[in-house]
Amino acid sequence: MRQYDDPVEVRRGEAEDPDQFLWRGRLWKVRAVVAHWVETGPWWQGTHGAATDLLAERELWRVEAGRGPGARRAARAVAGDEETFGVFDLSFDWTDGRWQLVGCQD
Repeated sequence: MRQYDDPVEVRRGEAEDPDQFLWRGRLWKVRAVVAHWVETGPWWQGTHGAATDLLAERELWRVEAGRGPGARRAARAVAGDEETFGVFDLSFDWTDGRWQLVGCQD
């Protein structure tokens, strides 16, 4: 999986999971949520006597997403109009309210 640190715009669905995201000017439609987890701040990096922010959390979703006319696995309308899809890791940082694309496997 390639790692990124790219900002993305995310639209959530009814279940509050990512439903669509805009990355590098392209709209991706989420087909399925593969995994969902929460990570805490890097508590192990604290120095002796220094307080670490154990409350810093980010929420991550691993999603399968596609773009193009076949984003929902529909038949292709025009020859050569290929569907593009991949598996993406999307992160929501609770401390600053930002979404990031942190990984991609295509």
